[in-house]
Amino acid sequence: MSIDQHTKGLPGLRGAEHLGFTVPNLEEASRFLVDVLGLEPYYERGPFESNDTWMQDALNVHPRAVMRKLRFFRCGNGTNFEVFEYESPDQRREEPKNSDVGGHHIGLYVTDIHKAVEHLRAHGVRVLGEPRQVASDAPNAGIWWVYFLAPWGMHFELVSFPEGSKPYERDMTRKLWNPCQPAL
Repeated sequence: MSIDQHTKGLPGLRGAEHLGFTVPNLEEASRFLVDVLGLEPYYERGPFESNDTWMQDALNVHPRAVMRKLRFFRCGNGTNFEVFEYESPDQRREEPKNSDVGGHHIGLYVTDIHKAVEHLRAHGVRVLGEPRQVASDAPNAGIWWVYFLAPWGMHFELVSFPEGSKPYERDMTRKLWNPCQPAL
């Protein structure tokens, strides 16, 4: 059965086209995303503002919020990033913790987690501890992971599976998306 033939869920769903997040300074964030992480910038738009309730109605932000600029980036062969810089009368400036409602992180696949951590540290990035390997009795056994923080405090994670797959895949016909294997 192809993805388009599913009878449950959102009709026509094919996958995540992009992840959107807001940063305090788009130029500084862009330097980090391009120069440190290696994302490829594509295009930008903005500013967007409204004198009526459009910002609230369409985006669920304060009606006087101003989206200064947004920029799209390509992240390897994975999901695109849409990065915003907003100014709003009711804007909170602190990044949520992973344990907060709305907390989040972006997992980036790398082929060599130890080289990637060295690279991040060489660029002054705060890496949270050392890479860890998942225990041998877990469905994702053998995977290496470690969290790091963007300069504005957002959580990212490095992930690497040296064998090119996860152990759960041996017993299942459907698989999670894997940057090391062609699409199903």
